[in-house]
Amino acid sequence: MLRTSFGDHHTSYKMGALTMTSLRDGYVDMPPTRLRQPEDKALGESLQKKVLLVGGNLRLSVNAFSLDDGSDVTLIDTGASNAWHPTMGLLPLALREANIDVDRVRTIAFTHTHIDHINGLMLPNGDDAFPRLSRLLVPKEEFDMFRTAARLERFHERAEALEAGQRIGTIEAVAAPGHEVGHTCFRVTSEDQTVLIWGDIVHVPSIQFEHPEITWEFDRAQEEARASRLRIMALAADNKYYVAGAHLDSPGVGRITRSATSFRFGPV
Repeated sequence: MLRTSFGDHHTSYKMGALTMTSLRDGYVDMPPTRLRQPEDKALGESLQKKVLLVGGNLRLSVNAFSLDDGSDVTLIDTGASNAWHPTMGLLPLALREANIDVDRVRTIAFTHTHIDHINGLMLPNGDDAFPRLSRLLVPKEEFDMFRTAARLERFHERAEALEAGQRIGTIEAVAAPGHEVGHTCFRVTSEDQTVLIWGDIVHVPSIQFEHPEITWEFDRAQEEARASRLRIMALAADNKYYVAGAHLDSPGVGRITRSATSFRFGPV
């Protein structure tokens, strides 16, 4: 994977016949108490010291990813628009910076239906962010949840249910439930290279690679999220896949290796 362009809000890579671009929607600050040990216990003092903080908080990057095959663009997640913190909603700026015309975005697939992943379908002024969108894919297990998002009501009838194992061209949906009931990763292969766009497998890279047993207070099912994290990390490490994470520090693209029960992330 070769970096081909970058700026404040985007980084593009050549991956086989595709161009993958990391698009920075912004960041969100969260209290470190969101991190939990098994059995929903708070972190002990020794683990707390390993966690990187900014002004006493965890700073989570919020990233989306585009895949350009030279004809159309597929987008994985869309950021938050103006639906949450004012530090997010930069996806339109990132797309312009990367010279990606929004009219070329024809397919959007969600890793899950949390607000920092779906609300970028709509601009703050209420207009469609992607006027020529023809296919909107939502994990099957969260399809009804998406259709309760009142802000996005006009998209409800346009959505299609996405199932694990389903393919969209060179993209394959991989089930990774726990953080949310239908949380999904996307395995993208072009020529001899593969990237796993893995959504919220990791929220806090400063601690969860070394200690993948540490989970997130807001996981729908912490034990299931922990199991999915271990399985997906092992899948990526053992197969030498690139990974791209929604909350890995921007641009959030790299490879992981493992040793015994821990992992290490190396950015591209």
